[in-house]
Amino acid sequence: MSVILDNRKSITGAILSGGKSLRMGKNKAFIKIEGVPIIQRINDLFQKLFQETLIVTNRRDFYLHLKASVYEDLLPGSGALGGLYTGLFYSSFHYSFTVACDMPYLNAGLIHYLRQYMEGHDVVVPRTEDGLQPLHAIYSKNCIEPIQRVLQNKKTRIIDFYHLVRVKIIEPKEILSIDPYMESFININTPEELIRLKKRHTIV
Repeated sequence: MSVILDNRKSITGAILSGGKSLRMGKNKAFIKIEGVPIIQRINDLFQKLFQETLIVTNRRDFYLHLKASVYEDLLPGSGALGGLYTGLFYSSFHYSFTVACDMPYLNAGLIHYLRQYMEGHDVVVPRTEDGLQPLHAIYSKNCIEPIQRVLQNKKTRIIDFYHLVRVKIIEPKEILSIDPYMESFININTPEELIRLKKRHTIV
């Protein structure tokens, strides 16, 4: 589905690329899918969907060639939650759609659907049969202080602060009508997962 979102100024697209990729053995952001690095695929889509795109990383020099604002993690060692905090801190807009750097099959139509529920909520997050998908979700700047609070308590899962904010959950039946194969949530953590993905898609 080809969808260009209206009112692009109201939301930032944020890509978290600060993980160590230990299980993969190399930087997942630069794995090529159909000849294009995943980070480039996401960035190209975000350029169409959002006025602002930013990347949060611990190696800023790796991403300077991309058309995006690149920021180093303000809270290194705090995992994806620290990356989310950094993205929200630097975002020019109240809301940010935030994803991981290893998700090659994002669906513009689903992003648009989530976006319809921003107003009145601080988190808009899909749920699949695997549970909540916090690295394919919309967050408001109201999350910044709650994130700080849970990090001070040594908690680092993104969902650890959800009880402190207003959360809208998008249920599987809603997602399936837009993304029937749930490809939006495919990510690549290990070489074995990459091999399985090759069986479903042509990858060069």
